[in-house]
Amino acid sequence: MPTSPVQKLVIVGGGSAGWMTAAAIINATQGNCQVELVESEAIGVVGVGEATIPPIKLFNQSLGIDENHFVRETSGSFKLGIEFVDWSRKGHSYFHPFGTHGADFDRVSLHHWWLKARADGDETPFDEYSMAWQIARAGGFSPPSPDKRLVQSTFDYAYHFDTIAYGQFLRRYAEARGVKRTEGKVVEVEQDAESGDVQAIKLEDGRRVDGEFFIDCTGFFGLLIEQALNTGYEDWTHWLPCDRAVAVPCGSAGDFTPYTRSTAREAGWQWRIPLQHRTGNGYVYSSQFTDPDTATQTLLDNLDGEALAEPRHLRFVTGRRRKFWNRNVVAIGLSAGFMEPLESTSLHLIQSGITRFLALFPTSGDTTLAAREFNRLTVEEYERIRDFIILHYTATTRDDAELWRYVSAMEIPDTLAYKIEHFRQSGRIISEGPELFLNPNWLAVMLGQDIVPEGWDPLLDFRSSVEAKRHLSGLLRVMKDALGPVPTHQAYIDRFCKAEAWNVALAAQCRRI
Repeated sequence: MPTSPVQKLVIVGGGSAGWMTAAAIINATQGNCQVELVESEAIGVVGVGEATIPPIKLFNQSLGIDENHFVRETSGSFKLGIEFVDWSRKGHSYFHPFGTHGADFDRVSLHHWWLKARADGDETPFDEYSMAWQIARAGGFSPPSPDKRLVQSTFDYAYHFDTIAYGQFLRRYAEARGVKRTEGKVVEVEQDAESGDVQAIKLEDGRRVDGEFFIDCTGFFGLLIEQALNTGYEDWTHWLPCDRAVAVPCGSAGDFTPYTRSTAREAGWQWRIPLQHRTGNGYVYSSQFTDPDTATQTLLDNLDGEALAEPRHLRFVTGRRRKFWNRNVVAIGLSAGFMEPLESTSLHLIQSGITRFLALFPTSGDTTLAAREFNRLTVEEYERIRDFIILHYTATTRDDAELWRYVSAMEIPDTLAYKIEHFRQSGRIISEGPELFLNPNWLAVMLGQDIVPEGWDPLLDFRSSVEAKRHLSGLLRVMKDALGPVPTHQAYIDRFCKAEAWNVALAAQCRRI
């Protein structure tokens, strides 16, 4: 029998996850689906993740959001990649750019030519061949060229922004298109006695909100997916031992960099994220290897400027739900799982969860098969991102602290070990299927973490007429010439998307609440 799409969706929880979901669903259904979002102002949001990766641009574009307006409203800035400091060894840094390194030539990947030139005595760091790094190091920003023949087209970008402001921005978008917001604290979840499906939620004041399908955006607590449905959780702490974070904003006293910085510390790592009105900072650490007071002091001792608020402490367990779609509930955001923010994937996992949900939109009929596919794809995505993050830890030569001794000696997933073995032997990057992080991303981190292949593509040895050093030096000249017209990061923002003073003040007030 033909079935119809569900007509009433209830989103439980706000923040970035809830309002991204609400905005995307109301846009995709053209306002013809009832969408009600229930949240309580008495319950805070995590709101410390301020860095993103390039696919966020596609999400905003799908909603018809103008980039400059969005950056202005969220006091945002631009991000060309991540600088990693002291990760493979102390005193060493590398850049994970968005985009590719340079350009391949003669049908062989650029890094193989670099490996051959390196063996011949060329000591130029691989980072130098990234246009994103060339611009980032110079403190500049402009969008990439649409002309694929130019080296200025080889990079990509994302954003830094205030996630609380982003949630508010999307709330205005969603409510203007018909999403109903209900204020209230959930005290009870009603389930069908036979199927176990969620039928309604009850609020503290006695109101009842029913729906055909529910989306859990309640964060780590997992009110529906875990507290009501007992879905279960897969713990990855043995691979990713960081389980705490302390965060604090500070005044903008350092360089207004168009990139995120991640600095390895004794028991974890510190993020630095520049926004227009402040700099976001946090220390992600393992409670096995330090305590909250020491972690807080470490963070406060390494700020660019004066702290603007009291440090906030968070607890988490890296891992995922055993199911993301269980009965008539889908978990989106932190309720689905937690991937520590090392590669800025938190908002992307919200985005990709929404995209999959829309592709497998539930009907009034049996959704078992749709749920099975949703869970299969989401498990694959989480596990491949997990492996990419583990790579940063396991590929270290640091032995100056317990955390680094632990992660360098731990057993890693077979999927990651196999990938590293291939690259170490031949410089080849292999994949089991579609991944969020593609070959250029793996390449940047593997080489950056000092996993240098023993050899290169054997086809290179058949190209004796090609002078690798000459091509590489020519590429560097072209890149340096291309830097000339690029404005500074500050100049670009001042011209196109500078936040209004009232908006900055509002963001600061919300951050203090």
